[in-house]
This record gives sequence, structure tokens and C-alpha cells, in this order.
Amino acid sequence: MFEVFESTESEVRSYCRKYPVEFSKAKNAEIFSVEGERYIDFLAVAGSMNYGHNNPEIKAKIVEYLSEDHIINALDMYTQAKEEFLQTFKEKILEPRNMNYKVMCCGPTGTNAIEAALKLVRKNTGRSGVIAFSGAFHGMTMGSLSMTTDRTSREGACVPLGHVTFAPYDGTLDSIAYLKWILEDDHSGVDKPAAIFLETVQAEGGINVASVEWLREIRKICTENDILMVCDDIQVGNGRTGTFFSFERAGIQPDMIVLSKSISGFGMPMALLLMRPELDIFRPAEHNGTFRGNQLSFVGGTAGINYFVDHHLDDEVKRKEKIVARYIEEEILPLDSRLSYRGMGLMWGIDFGKINPAFALEAVHEGFDRHIIMEVAGRKDGVLKLMPPLTIEDEVLKEGLAIVKASIEAVLRKA
Repeated sequence: MFEVFESTESEVRSYCRKYPVEFSKAKNAEIFSVEGERYIDFLAVAGSMNYGHNNPEIKAKIVEYLSEDHIINALDMYTQAKEEFLQTFKEKILEPRNMNYKVMCCGPTGTNAIEAALKLVRKNTGRSGVIAFSGAFHGMTMGSLSMTTDRTSREGACVPLGHVTFAPYDGTLDSIAYLKWILEDDHSGVDKPAAIFLETVQAEGGINVASVEWLREIRKICTENDILMVCDDIQVGNGRTGTFFSFERAGIQPDMIVLSKSISGFGMPMALLLMRPELDIFRPAEHNGTFRGNQLSFVGGTAGINYFVDHHLDDEVKRKEKIVARYIEEEILPLDSRLSYRGMGLMWGIDFGKINPAFALEAVHEGFDRHIIMEVAGRKDGVLKLMPPLTIEDEVLKEGLAIVKASIEAVLRKA
């Protein structure tokens, strides 16, 4: 059945090895195989389908645009679709939050926008080094990979990855004290960096949630030391944590913000870099790309923002957050006292590290046999990651959680 994939497609393929069926259709939080088998989606295509598969309101706008022979790719030329997106983003996302950012349309993936941010922080400060955190994942191209910490990803570069100093993340050692020592001790051996890059919730790092106090301290350190603060909201933005931007809970504003994945509203390629206006010093075409003007992504992005606002998706996520947290506490943690969990919004991790990290991947396989799609994260891939679309129906969410429990029970029985 998979002969053409195995004979023709590169060995680098990965997700298909965890989910070895051929998929055909999808609707909201459900995916269907070519044989019609139904699977509950607790992965949301790595967070790129926050508004659900084939969201009818967003799809209608895209189909309408396609039906009228509008331009599809336009580099960075002026178009009606881009104008509507920028206006909607400004009026419905930025202005209500008292945010003043310029918007840079980057290449089609988050890692491209991270690369743009790296260039821009260095260009603004004249410094080459940056600080990132243990457990970080910022992308797979050379600059973003230099700030990514998992060994397997870094080994794929096959060249030295430099100009980055790593610090412990919140909850690991004394992160703030370490940062202050790096910056204040004239024998730390670390030059003053251009920027600090961070995720407010480390997704691939194991669903590590930074505290409000830690985020505020990072903002303070950056301000006091003339260091730029860059928030990577690629996976945890677009409502995933219960607010459109994941850092809103801390009442701070980064100097730059990177968005991708669900910003297009429909799972299409799109990446943005937001920056304070005075930092916008790129010369024309100094960072460019053929596909930074995908008009369907602009159309979907506009519809996605409208959907987020009109359906009060932030409130919906906070409501569903309670359903997930309560279920994990009452139904899953009692299965073994060594299990732990963490998360917020609709991003949660169940940690098998104190039992056996390998059990997390076994739970993924057990879950897939029971028709749910999940992923692993964290050290030794020991955290079972739950990340359904934000629009998942309550009954499907609860059905999925019951399958998660059954999958973990099956794994623990084998131990």
C-alpha cells in the first residue's frame, strides 16, 4: 500500500512512521483514512490547525477568492488580500492590546521568520551573540537550529552551530540568577548579546510553562541591559494558551514576535515577524523569498482572525482548559503516582520521566491503535503531548481524553 512512499520519498519522513495509514479527509478535530477510518486529532498538525480542519467559515472565504481568478502569489507586491489581512490584524489584534508593531511577511515557514529576527537583532545592535534556553526549539535552518537544543536536531547540521549562549529555562536551576551572572560578571566570558529568544511555553521541550514572574524578569533584564526580547509564538500563539499571544498573561510586550503555523487560519504556509517600528531597519529585499506573498494565506489569515474574535475563542480555550486539567488530575494521574503533568490552554503534557521515558512513545502507538493522533516531546521524548484544535467539540475532546487514559493504562499494564 505504501510502496511509492517507501521507494520514492526520502528517509527523513517522520510522522508517517508513527501514524502508518493513508489519510484522505478531515473535519475539525477528526481525520479520516482512505478506508474511512476515523481518528481524533490531538496534534493539530503540530499546532498549525488551531481553528480546526476545513473550518467552514474560513474555507468559504478561500473558495470564494479562488473562484474569481484573483492573484495567488505576488511576492511582496501590494494586493487587496494583503491589505485586508494587515488592516484586520492591526484593528482586531494589535490595537485592542495597545501594540504598535510593524509586520514583516517572511518566507512560508516559522524558521524563516526566526532567521529574519536573528538578522535584525544583530543589525540593530551590532552584536552577534544571542541567548536562548535549554529545551528550546526554534526551527531547523542553520540560524534557528543554532538556538534549538535537542541533540538529534543539532546533529543534522553537520557543522558547528555558534553565536548562541544557552541558559536554563524557568524551573531549571536558578535561571534568572544565571542570566544576571552572565551579563553582570566581567569574568563570565560571555559577550553582551543582541537578544534573548524565548518561548513562553516550550512545546517541543516538554510543555514547560514559564511563570508570569519569570517572563516579567526577562523583560526587565532586557530593558535594563539594552537587549532585545524576541518571543517565538510560532506554536503557542494564535490562541493556543487562551490568549492570542502567549505572553499576554504576563502583561509584557516583546521587542519582536514571531508568528507562523496557525496564523494563516487554514494550515497554509505563512510566517510573520512583528517588530517595534524603530527596529525596522532592513533595506529593501535584505530578507526576501518567493513565497512571502501567498494570497490564500492572507485570505485565510483574515478569516482566522475574524473567527477568533467573533467566536470568542480565547474564552472557549480557557473553558476547555478546565475540562482537560480536571480529567488529567482525576482520571490519569491516579493511574501511577509517578506521573506528572503540566500545560495551559489546549497544550498539555503528561510526563513519564519518573517511570520510563519510553512509555510516552508507547502511549502514542497505543493511542493510534485506538484511533487518536498524539505526539511526544521533552527530554528523551518522555512527555506525551496533547494539542487538539481549539475548536474541538466538547464530546470529541472528552472522547479523546478517555482514549488517552486507555492508552496509558495499556502501557502501564505492560510495565
